[in-house]
Amino acid sequence: MKESNNQATLTPETGWRTEKVSNSLSEVYRSMPVPKKGSWFRKFMAFFGPGYLVAVGYMDPGNWATDIAGGSKFGYTLLSVILISNLMAILLQALSGKLGIATGRDLAQACRDAYSRPVSFLLWVLCELAIAACDLAELIGSAIALNLLFGLPLLWGVLLTSVDVLLVLLLQNKGFRYIEAMVIALILTIGLCFGVELFLSKPDMGGVMSGFVPSAEIITNPAMLYIAIGILGATVMPHNLYLHSSIVQTRSYDETALGKREAIKYSTWDSTIALLFALFINAAILILASATFHSTGNTEVAEIQDAYHLLTPLLGTTAASILFGVALLASGQNSTLTGTLAGQIVMEGFLNIRIKAWLRRLITRVIAIIPAVIVTALYGESGTIDLLILSQVILSLQLSFAVIPLVKFTSDKKKMGEFVNPLWLKILAWTVAVVIAGLNLYLLYGTLYG
Repeated sequence: MKESNNQATLTPETGWRTEKVSNSLSEVYRSMPVPKKGSWFRKFMAFFGPGYLVAVGYMDPGNWATDIAGGSKFGYTLLSVILISNLMAILLQALSGKLGIATGRDLAQACRDAYSRPVSFLLWVLCELAIAACDLAELIGSAIALNLLFGLPLLWGVLLTSVDVLLVLLLQNKGFRYIEAMVIALILTIGLCFGVELFLSKPDMGGVMSGFVPSAEIITNPAMLYIAIGILGATVMPHNLYLHSSIVQTRSYDETALGKREAIKYSTWDSTIALLFALFINAAILILASATFHSTGNTEVAEIQDAYHLLTPLLGTTAASILFGVALLASGQNSTLTGTLAGQIVMEGFLNIRIKAWLRRLITRVIAIIPAVIVTALYGESGTIDLLILSQVILSLQLSFAVIPLVKFTSDKKKMGEFVNPLWLKILAWTVAVVIAGLNLYLLYGTLYG
């Protein structure tokens, strides 16, 4: 790798440049104490929280669009994609947390430190596109939920959800635990809603279990592959890798080898448990779509609005539609919290530029609002589902640009020291990175050449 002429040279002992990095999310950096003594459970609870902020990105409205389309059209078949995607996510998020704890750098700072300025700038632009795509999904999802629950016109809903920056600022000022508590409460709301939905829909458990077994048709069927990669993009979120590597540093763990090893262990537990909960949510959406729509011959249900309106007559109770709408609103509002933090982290990390949180949020929202308003004004409800699925495919195409640096850094002995990935983990991580890159290239080729 060539070094940038205007940056410091590498330090042979560490593999990092000699310049000292600034604290990631400095306003909350190491602000939460970790008990030095006590039971493992007490220590684990000190690390409980960041994983759920990460898990939010795995159940945002973009997931709903791809999961509903996949379940209604192909039944339970794509459950295997959700399972594999979540297993990939568990691995990658564990590596992300380890990078932040072991090196004191978030992924954005590590990229700026390791690559030349032009490369770092390109990676920043790609990450901003991913954040904008995610923000677009949550914006449209929240607007659809407001429309379905309260009859608010879609265009007004898009504009109204743009002011949720006030909620983010309020919670940030009160402390990081308040953000984590709000996120966990909304996740529990989503889980409760879908638990009831699954009870009402009475899915075929044999079909569900067989759906978790991968099928070759997923690769050979272009329509199925397109939605499958959309699910992958909706599940493994590129900006979540930057987010996680930063927010694990909100804990004030001992910066000794033993303290870092313990922090990595509990952080991995936290993110793994949270992502298993996200697996339940994602699978529940697809199972609901399959059991309710695919099994009754409604194989073309792809829009969230159609799903909402069909749930009541097909399941025989208005509660089904109401719970669906409440969960959608909770999902959209939850995502806005983590999107703001991720945007702040990548801008500070890649560019070393710090701007006020409200301004950062405003910029992100404006980028997302423009296409949402245009599509909503021109095509109304019919255009929103295509925009949602497209946003997830964009996220998937950005994945490799976050995954490859993450795997490269955590596999580097000089950069990670004793926390470097062991050989088996290097092989597994690089396999995941290659699979993600290969699927995306296949999708791109199929899109361009049909």
